[in-house]
Amino acid sequence: MNLNIQNKTSIHIRRYQESDFPRIQELNQEEGWNNLVEKIEDTKEAWENSNVSFVVEVEGGEIGGYIRGLTDRHITLFICELLIDKKYRGLGLGKELLQHVHGLYPKTRMELLASSTSHTFYEDQGYRPFYGFRKTFEE
Repeated sequence: MNLNIQNKTSIHIRRYQESDFPRIQELNQEEGWNNLVEKIEDTKEAWENSNVSFVVEVEGGEIGGYIRGLTDRHITLFICELLIDKKYRGLGLGKELLQHVHGLYPKTRMELLASSTSHTFYEDQGYRPFYGFRKTFEE
């Protein structure tokens, strides 16, 4: 899918390829998502086993962001990660990725977790907060 965002930047949303992984890890590191960076093999396996995995290319073919998630295609679409390179934020790339993925599975409800710094982005897109829980096996 090719789009022009805010009449400035031409983008292309495409499925994840294994060769994208090093750039994804760079973005994770720049964002301080150390759990994903440190658990490199687990993170790579997560990408290989996700049925929702897309990157957004900006002009010149650079990966400017990504979205990864899971869906049953009928009820639930869960977004595990959405990350846009800091230099491309504010251009609408995150919004386009969310709309693209939800458009592929329009019958689903999209669910995701947000940080204290990103929740306003999702609220501005019309998402409503919900109450949830999280626990790792080790806890």
